[in-house]
Amino acid sequence: MKKNIIILLFSLLVAVSCVVYIPYPYDEGPPPEEEGYYEEDYRDYSSGLDVSYFYEYLSPHGIWVSHSLYGYVWIPQIDRYGWRPYTYGRWVWTDFGWTWISQFKWGWAPFHYGRWGWDEYLGWFWVSNNVWGPAWLTWRKGSHYIGWAPIPPEVRFVKGVGIRSLPFSLHGSYWVFVEGRNFYDARLYRYVLPRERNLIIINYTIVKTNIVVRDNRIINSGIDIDHIQRVSRQKISKHELHDASRPGQSKVRIGKLEVYRPTVKINEAAKPERVMTKTEAKAAISKSRLRKFDNESSYREEARVKEAQVREVRLLQRSQKVEEDELKRKSEEYIKNVKNITEKKKVEKEYKGKIEKLKKQHLEEKSQIKKRHRKEEEQVKKKKIKKKKDN
Repeated sequence: MKKNIIILLFSLLVAVSCVVYIPYPYDEGPPPEEEGYYEEDYRDYSSGLDVSYFYEYLSPHGIWVSHSLYGYVWIPQIDRYGWRPYTYGRWVWTDFGWTWISQFKWGWAPFHYGRWGWDEYLGWFWVSNNVWGPAWLTWRKGSHYIGWAPIPPEVRFVKGVGIRSLPFSLHGSYWVFVEGRNFYDARLYRYVLPRERNLIIINYTIVKTNIVVRDNRIINSGIDIDHIQRVSRQKISKHELHDASRPGQSKVRIGKLEVYRPTVKINEAAKPERVMTKTEAKAAISKSRLRKFDNESSYREEARVKEAQVREVRLLQRSQKVEEDELKRKSEEYIKNVKNITEKKKVEKEYKGKIEKLKKQHLEEKSQIKKRHRKEEEQVKKKKIKKKKDN
């Protein structure tokens, strides 16, 4: 009997040692370069509105298109220089984390529900969703720069978990960067760095995705407040979020932010009143741009583009100088502490190579922005010629 018990115990030990641990999908942790997140419970609430409200409300401000991957997508009709999602507006620190305040009256919907995607044929488009958030985006931070990019439509928000399936990297052009000192400016679009700078700045920054749920609130913690206060050199106060009674532009008051954020139900049967094909949408976008040009004098259009281009060049040059000065400062400090003459010469040569490489990259950026600016000027001229022919 005793022998049988010993055999049984031994068999159990062997069986246990053979059990293979299959990790929960999220045990893998965040992708490289990405910092952590938290998990909390999240509850949804009922409401009388459904996604058809988006279709109706946004129709006057853009076009709805049938997309093969995402169903009905919305393309805003915007005539703002260099527009990309989350550029014309400002950031406010609230009890829901970093909250985007759009300059557009319709901004309460596409910057707080759903996702933004990019199509080479159509440009930026919005895919609706019924979950409200302060800003559906991921971040990059560094000692000089703050950046953000829209989270793509493929990334789902999981109730009780948050956003965990963000791709390891986004295309460089998705990112919007500003110098840290300008992050909290109310006219943020004036300080958005030209996209030609993105590839270098990405190397100066690290990713941080942190959309979490706490106390039934979706919070975009993004970049910690201490870092923002340090790089912006500003004391930033927290605003308490309050519900606005009607749609429109959010209102920022002392210690208070009024935002329209109704609870919206999914309705699979709903559809926009007018839906275009991709081909129809492309033609409609071109016509819209020409029509707006017709309503604006040639002089004003040229002056507006030129002013924006001058601003971009100034931002490019200033940020490049910061990088070169910082690299020179680091090299001088490091070389100063090296006592061995042979080692000192080696370090001097190494840093000289780094500085030359950086300057070469900066020259390439200047070349790229000049090409883009020339293309923009040619587009304005073509509009003028077409307008004269039509008249």
